Amino acid sequence: MDNPDAGVTARPTTSAHVDSFAREHLPPPDQWPELRFDLPELRYPDRLNCAAELLAGPDDDRPAFHTPNGDTWSYGTLRARVDRLAHLLTGDLGVVPGNRVLLRGPTTPWLAACWLAVLKAGAVAVTVLAQQRPHELRTMCEIAEVRHALCDIRAVDDLAKAEIPGLRITTYGGDAPDDLLHRTAPDTPYPAVDTAADDVALIAFTSGTTGRPKGCMHFHRDVLAIADTFSKHVLRPHVGDVFAGSPPLGFTFGLGGLVIFPMRAGASALLLEQAGPKQLLPAIAEHRVSVLFTAPTAYRVMLDELDAYDISSLRRCVSAGENLPAATWQAWHKRTGLRIINGIGATELLHIFISAADEHIRPGTTGVPVPGWHARVVDENGAELPDGEPGLLAVRGPIGCRYLADPRQREYVRGGWNITGDTYVREVDGYFRYVARADDMIISAGYNIAGPEVEDALLRHPDVLEAAVVGRSDEVRGQVVVAYAVLREGARPDAEALRDFVKAELAPYKCPREVVFLDALPRTATGKLQRFRLRAEGDRHLGRRTEGDQR
Repeated sequence: MDNPDAGVTARPTTSAHVDSFAREHLPPPDQWPELRFDLPELRYPDRLNCAAELLAGPDDDRPAFHTPNGDTWSYGTLRARVDRLAHLLTGDLGVVPGNRVLLRGPTTPWLAACWLAVLKAGAVAVTVLAQQRPHELRTMCEIAEVRHALCDIRAVDDLAKAEIPGLRITTYGGDAPDDLLHRTAPDTPYPAVDTAADDVALIAFTSGTTGRPKGCMHFHRDVLAIADTFSKHVLRPHVGDVFAGSPPLGFTFGLGGLVIFPMRAGASALLLEQAGPKQLLPAIAEHRVSVLFTAPTAYRVMLDELDAYDISSLRRCVSAGENLPAATWQAWHKRTGLRIINGIGATELLHIFISAADEHIRPGTTGVPVPGWHARVVDENGAELPDGEPGLLAVRGPIGCRYLADPRQREYVRGGWNITGDTYVREVDGYFRYVARADDMIISAGYNIAGPEVEDALLRHPDVLEAAVVGRSDEVRGQVVVAYAVLREGARPDAEALRDFVKAELAPYKCPREVVFLDALPRTATGKLQRFRLRAEGDRHLGRRTEGDQR
């Protein structure tokens, strides 16, 4: 039962932010979900800097981060480097508390250190994917009014091409004298900015079904809350664990699994720049990884290569990002003896809120609400549905959706609950079973892809008159992106040219696996696009098609 004394609404404290943009652009308090702090560990003090908390615990000589080439950063080294970076941010670079700082680069200890330094300095971290293209980067920087960026020298080209007005880009990892890592900084501890627990610490962007990214604002206390709920009560890490996984730090799945969870436990993480299924298995064997975070697709692919590697160090396997089929769970368990911990999370809620571990796992279900969280299945009006009846998943807990100045806040938060956009069934035993997405989001190999965003990119091609993008079921990826295009009169159908165009506009994982050319898109009498007909057609396309456009 819910604790009636645990629910609270927005109660802002005195902010440490000099730049008040983030707090001023939070949704109005009456649009917030109800927050729950049922567990004693979730009742944080009013003043809290999450980076200082994450860095405070382990002894200096304990390992914090490992790299594939064998380098290890101890917690002492990490603390010293974070402090140096924080001095540079607030000195040379002129960052003040509340400024948004974009972080971009492959998954490395330096990217993690930059993230911690930004938070320790009281600024707001905006971590993006190294794959994202200039158009995407420009939009996010416009929404969050970003004026500072720390970027790995290897990922700076697209950021520079975005030509974002007023953005100061500082690179790291290069040879130039003004490179962040070559600058002179005080070799002294940096006193963490005395941020409020409800000061915004990070803005994570997610694509909605309209295609325009939504900035999800999370507080300093939220960063610790995901560790003090899912990680503490479900994952239950050990100090000696070595974490690794495929999600980059630009995804909150990766940020939690590779930085926040291991640091909160005083454990360490192997940070891989290349972390596909073929890289994960040798990395597990060589570095004795014990906790793995990846998507169902990777578990399926790795099954064929298991015999070639010693993965006996693994004790925890976590799956999220897309639904985990029971067959994949069973096959992995049969081959390894390991029970995959399934889970569902959302960028809006920062990490996993329904899951189960060990003997509590029921293959084919996602699990039960993580301690500290509550979930139910509701109809379109918010009324709770009986067990066994499919409806919308509604969730509440210590973290809630707070979009950055976005009217879609009213769609996600209804009646004090976060409505995730997933269709679920609550079984009579209290376990939640995934049915489908309730919107037009395509989930492919763990990536969330908004069909309308890909449509917008296609429509920027001069030959495309109309475009529709849907997901099609795929045994390996869960879904693949299929684009249907109507060309202008006289234009030559060229699927590869369109795919190359989209790759230049968006991150490659959003690119259609297949392009189908139609004479007209199916629409209602009022002109509304009938995406359900495109999904239903599958391979029986409605018009002509260009061959040679398969994956």
